[in-house]
Amino acid sequence: MRSKYKIYQNNQPYFITNTVVNWVSIFTTKTMFDIVINSLQFLISTSDLKIFAFVILDNHIHLVASSLNLSDTIRRHKSYTAKTVIDNLSKGNRFYLLKQLEYGKKKHKKDQQYQVWQEGFHPKLIQSNEMMLQKIEYVHNNPVMRGYVDKPEHWIYSSAKRYLTSEKCVLDVELFDP
Repeated sequence: MRSKYKIYQNNQPYFITNTVVNWVSIFTTKTMFDIVINSLQFLISTSDLKIFAFVILDNHIHLVASSLNLSDTIRRHKSYTAKTVIDNLSKGNRFYLLKQLEYGKKKHKKDQQYQVWQEGFHPKLIQSNEMMLQKIEYVHNNPVMRGYVDKPEHWIYSSAKRYLTSEKCVLDVELFDP
C-alpha cells in the first residue's frame, strides 16, 4: 500500500517525523545523538537543506525543514544514520538493541540484517504561518510532554533553546519569523 504522505511542493517547509522501528530507544547517549546531529549538519552545509525546528528524542525525530529535493535529502540522512548507528551498536557490543533492530526489519528487506528507521517520513506541508508556528511549538514541547524536561529550552537536542533564549543550539537552524 502506498503512503498518502508525499512531497507535493519542493522547497516548501514540511513537518517530518522519522521513527525508529518498533519505537526502539536507541538515542540515549551523546554518541548516538551526535550521529543524527552530524548527519543533519552535514546536509545543511553541503546541500540546500534548511531546518526551521527540530527535536531528537530516544526513538524518533521531528523536523520542520525544506529542501529542493526533500525526499532525497531525508533518504540520505536515514541511510547514513542507519549505517552509523548499526556500526556503533556493533562496536559497543549492544546486542540487545541490535536484536530489536533485526526483529523490526521488514521481511522484504533481504539485503540487510537490521532496520533502524521505519519506512517513510510522513511529510506534512506547512500551509500557513499559523501552521508553521503550531508545528514549531509542537516540536519544541515534545520533550516536555514526554516528561524529560520541565521547559522546552532545557532539552539540548532541540531548537527550542535557539528560539526561546537566542542562544546557539547543537544544530544550525533557520529561525522562522512570520
